[in-house]
This record gives sequence, C-alpha cells and structure tokens, in this order.
Amino acid sequence: MIGDHYIDVRNGEPQLGVARVMTDLRPVPGPTEVIIVDSDPSQRRILTSLIAERADGRFNVRGYASAAEALIAVGKGSEAIMIADLETIGGAGRVSDVSEASMPLIATSANASLASAIAAVKGGAVDFLPKPIGAKVLIERLEAVIGSWQRTPVDSLKLQHSHTDFAGFIGRSAAMRTVYAQVQRMAPSRAPVFITGESGTGKELCAEAIHQFAGGVGRPFVAINCSAIPKDLMESEIFGHVRGAFTGAADSRAGAAELADGGTLFLDEVADMEFGLQAKLLRFLQSGCIQRVGGSELKRVDVRIVCATNRDPLAEVEGGRFRSDLFYRLHVLPIHLAPLRERRDDILSLAQAFLARFSAEEGRRFQGFDDEAAERLVTFDWPGNVRQLANLIRRIVVLHDGVVVERAMLPTAMGGTASDTAGTADARAEAPQPAVGPLWQQERRVIETALAMFGGNIARAAAALEISPSTIYRKRRSWSHRARLSA
Repeated sequence: MIGDHYIDVRNGEPQLGVARVMTDLRPVPGPTEVIIVDSDPSQRRILTSLIAERADGRFNVRGYASAAEALIAVGKGSEAIMIADLETIGGAGRVSDVSEASMPLIATSANASLASAIAAVKGGAVDFLPKPIGAKVLIERLEAVIGSWQRTPVDSLKLQHSHTDFAGFIGRSAAMRTVYAQVQRMAPSRAPVFITGESGTGKELCAEAIHQFAGGVGRPFVAINCSAIPKDLMESEIFGHVRGAFTGAADSRAGAAELADGGTLFLDEVADMEFGLQAKLLRFLQSGCIQRVGGSELKRVDVRIVCATNRDPLAEVEGGRFRSDLFYRLHVLPIHLAPLRERRDDILSLAQAFLARFSAEEGRRFQGFDDEAAERLVTFDWPGNVRQLANLIRRIVVLHDGVVVERAMLPTAMGGTASDTAGTADARAEAPQPAVGPLWQQERRVIETALAMFGGNIARAAAALEISPSTIYRKRRSWSHRARLSA
C-alpha cells in the first residue's frame, strides 16, 4: 500500500512524501510565513489549527482559496513556505507553474498516489504529503524546509556536492537526520564509536564522517576489514611486523594502528575478528601501545577507534564469539544505520545521485527515471541496501543508454526484463569449474573471468557481478597475501 512509506528525492507514521535537495541559504528571521492554498475553507482552518497547536508562534499562517490569490497577496520570492492542495492548483502538472514563485512548495492531496507524488516533485515541489496530515509530520516537514535555509558553517560542508546531504551521505529521512546529529555530537570526543547496521548501509562512510567532523583533515584515516583478511595475517595487518617474523616477511612493516597514529583507525566487521586476537586488541586499547609481530619494542600511538559490524554484537557476546570486555570497551558511543527498506524516502535521491555519477563516468546520457521505474525502486526491499542500489544503477548505466531509465531496464524481480543474475559473466565463469573447491578459489575464478571479459575494467566487471569495485580490490589483496604465504 502506498501509504506505508514516503519517498524523499533527497517512517513512523504512514505517509507518502517527496522532497528534493534545496541549496537556498536564505536567512529566516522571526516567524516563518506559511501560505496555505486550498479551495476548501475547512481544510485551510484544519491546517492552520494544526500548525498553531504545535509550532509555539514559530509560524505566521495565512490561507487562500487559489494560488493566484496567494501570489498576488504575498508576492513572488517572499520568505515563505507554500502548502498547496494539488486539486486546487489544477493537479501535479501545474506545480511547476506555482513553484516558479521561488518559494518552497509542499504539495498535498486527498487522492495521494506514487505517480502524483513523483510528478509533483518533478514539477518543483520540495515535499509531498497526503491528506489527512498529522500535526507532527506537518511541523517536521516545515522545519526540514527551514533547516535547508538556516545552515551553520559546519553544515555548509554538506553542500560540497549537489547530491550530498551530509559528509558524503545522501538522504533526509528522519533516520538519517538522527545519524547526522549523532555524528556531529560524537565527533569531537575521543571515545570509541561503535557503528551497527546491515551490509551496504554505509558504515565506513559514517566512520569517515566522524573523522571529518573531528577535524581529521590532514590526519590519517586507516580502514581495515576484519572479515576480508586471513586470520593468520590479521595481527600483522593491525600491529605490523618485523623482518623475518614469519614466512614472507622480507621487510619490517608498520600496521594499521601505527599508520593511523594521530588520526582514526576504523575496524570494519570487528565482530569477525579471531577470538585470540580480540585479547590483543583489548590490551592495545587499554595501554595505547602496539607491539609488532616478532618484535619486542612497545610503541605508544594516539588513535581514535571507530568500529563497525553487520551482526548483532550482543548476540555475538552471548554466543561466546565476541569478548564481553572488548565489547564494552568499544561500545561507548553507538550509532545504528537503518536498512534502506526502513528509509524508503531516501531511495530516489540515492538512485538519482548514483545515476548522475555513473552516467558521467561511463559517458552516458541518463538524467532520471520514468514513473514506473521509480515506483519499482521505491517499493523494492533492497536486502543489500545502498550498495545493492548503487550496483544496480551502475549495471543499468553500463548495459543501457538513454535519457530516462525505464522499467524494462530493471531486473525481472523488480518488474523489468533484465536478468536477475549477474549475467553472462557468471554463467560462463562457472560452467567449466569443478563442483567442489575452496570458496575463495571459486570466487577468484569467477572474478578473474569477469575481468577478462571486460578487458580488465574493474568497474564494469563489478557491475556485471553485482558487487562493489572495492570488493574486487579487497579480494585481490587477499589473494596476494595467500600467494606470499605459500611462496
């Protein structure tokens, strides 16, 4: 049912809403003017009452029976927010005419549909809310518009890219606004941050945002994936090693903790760390000193620890797979990143940003999505979250061309006609392989075959395999480690 979510082209209560990025930095002194345009006088009274009850004098509300009447009385370019009933102004197709008044317009309708919401936003509306509108939702959306005007110098970092809302993140849902606030509050502290969330929700991006807002410009940010490196190499990766410490250690090498001295050490998928190594990590956190593998010298380092996991850390502790003392040492400042299915209002803004980025990289002409494709994107559950969405958009851009992404370009599971599998690369790669073998060897054969098919182009191979290009880089590093160990 459409009312179970809303879309932000940038969840709580059931509503359908759409918003776009606003880069207008106008100051808003005193009470904000709110202009209600609705031919039904009872609706004007209801909205006025809702705002008055919850806004504590922050808004000055005026109602008009038509957009023309409102614009004559208020004037174009006024410091005001318009809430306009679609039926009153002549439908979603007339939004562009009204939005030319250069004031943000929130569209409403008693006949809400996904198509009308998308059409309203394409016409220039900054938000879409179906009737009846709850007071809490209405005030939140008005404050969101005002917040786009009243940015602090720190907030201006959010606008370094036109598709970015906050330090690389895209999304203005309530869940993401909570994360942004947490990052800004936690960043100045030196206490460890523990990020949880499903795979593909942006945990490393969150860690980078904490580093950035902690004044990390010019300071090292070192990330290490605890699940991607063989456990017999993990200690060396974190703490370094001296020459001759093990077979293949031809030279002494600093580890991630030492390289991050003065900055941030990000331990991704920390719950996957081998149990014995967890004790050494705890000792490092308690003492602030590292000891290279095979060495005897202790070296003090100053690092901010940020860690992340896609598992339930308490369940890992209860299951005896994660040390409770290490968990409580790390779990000081928690941040949870919601899965994409719980913030559907961010899906179209993410998809549009990925489409713009990948189209530029691949020399394609795509500019947006047709209504059916947009609806399929919004209603899909995205088990792989933002990463899966990015990979899908990349694959569409690589394999198609046009101005608009159409429904037919989507996988069949989403109502399109494209293959749901990784495609020909997977089929050809797997056909000649034995049925049984170590997983890492089978992964290597599939990835190397895909790379060969695309002439070594990692981005295109990753798109065909529906994985991130960083996954291919990470797998290659893992294979190199194995080769050195066996040499």
